[in-house]
Amino acid sequence: MTDTPSDSLPFLRRNARATKPRQVGITEVRGPYYDTFGPSYLEDLLVAAGPYVDWLKIPGPSIALLPRPALRRLSELCRAHDVLLSAGGLVELVVTQGPDAVDRYFDAIGELGFDIVEVSAGMISMPTSDYLRLVRRAKKTGLKVKAEVGIQFGAGGTSDAATLAAEGTGSVSFAIQRGRAALEAGADIVILESEGVTESVTTWRADVVSAFVEAFGLERLLFEAADPRVFEWYIKNFGAEVNLFVDHRQVLLLESVRSGIWGSHSLWNRVVTYKG
Repeated sequence: MTDTPSDSLPFLRRNARATKPRQVGITEVRGPYYDTFGPSYLEDLLVAAGPYVDWLKIPGPSIALLPRPALRRLSELCRAHDVLLSAGGLVELVVTQGPDAVDRYFDAIGELGFDIVEVSAGMISMPTSDYLRLVRRAKKTGLKVKAEVGIQFGAGGTSDAATLAAEGTGSVSFAIQRGRAALEAGADIVILESEGVTESVTTWRADVVSAFVEAFGLERLLFEAADPRVFEWYIKNFGAEVNLFVDHRQVLLLESVRSGIWGSHSLWNRVVTYKG
């Protein structure tokens, strides 16, 4: 099956979008974790919004908790709708259990039907040289590799904003250096963790986003933006083809902004692409 955008109102003009597999304007969607769901729900979601979903991320804890048949069925549904299945950052737990566990984890990810695997270290303190060993090991799977970096220690867990604020934030330049080294080690894309930047902060760190865009360019970056105010800000500042990670409930809302069909008062009829 190849999903195509809605033809319910073919006369309605909308922004031109690349067809899947997209290299820009990627929408990665969060799978079951904060909301528990399984294959039946995903099938409904992809029937309704499959053309607008590029990657489905299964958060790390869910990889460990979902039954194997459920994971395999999720993978089958993704393939049927031209969606890549992405493994979240469970490696942060796996690495604490030794090299053998790391090897077995990366081998299992491919066998379970994943197309993309994430390497992150938001919850753990790890030398960059060791982080890069994980990236290189992940690359040996033959899957796409996402390297997640950020400035907030403790990111990716369930800590509240006050706890994260007490931890403080790290060096922007160090995070950029780690991301650049990850790409050189074989990662395909860098993800900027939202915590400390646009999540769990009193003031958004636009300076961090700008530094990452300047260092990597938009095509090699994916931004966590599971808040409508945040993904609208990214589109307002970087255009409709910025790569974004959102919640599964936000797929049509995000696409309405990308396509120029809808938006908040500051974006109404102002999001434009030109492919002439």
